[in-house]
Amino acid sequence: MVVVKRSGTREPFDRAKLIEGLRAACKNRPVTDEMLEELCDAVEESLRLRPDDVSSEEIGRAVLERLREVDEVGYVRFASVYKGFEELGDFEREVGMLIKTTEPKSRS
Repeated sequence: MVVVKRSGTREPFDRAKLIEGLRAACKNRPVTDEMLEELCDAVEESLRLRPDDVSSEEIGRAVLERLREVDEVGYVRFASVYKGFEELGDFEREVGMLIKTTEPKSRS
């Protein structure tokens, strides 16, 4: 599988790089190596089904979709790097969206 980076360069998919990024995002969190391996397997499998090269953005989105269900703090950490957060408002916005999509709506 070939990955097209944001810069336009192309390189082979590197599973070790993805695992390293996930480990950094989930450091000191209740997430096991096995959980990260399973997440990486799912991402890699879904991307290999694509007929064309895959962009680094597509990989990031695929990781975030799955990481949200594994660990919300790890999700925000990964999102901060993947989306290039630069200020507190970026974190607030992401956490707000995370809360919106994970909390059930209350009935009034």
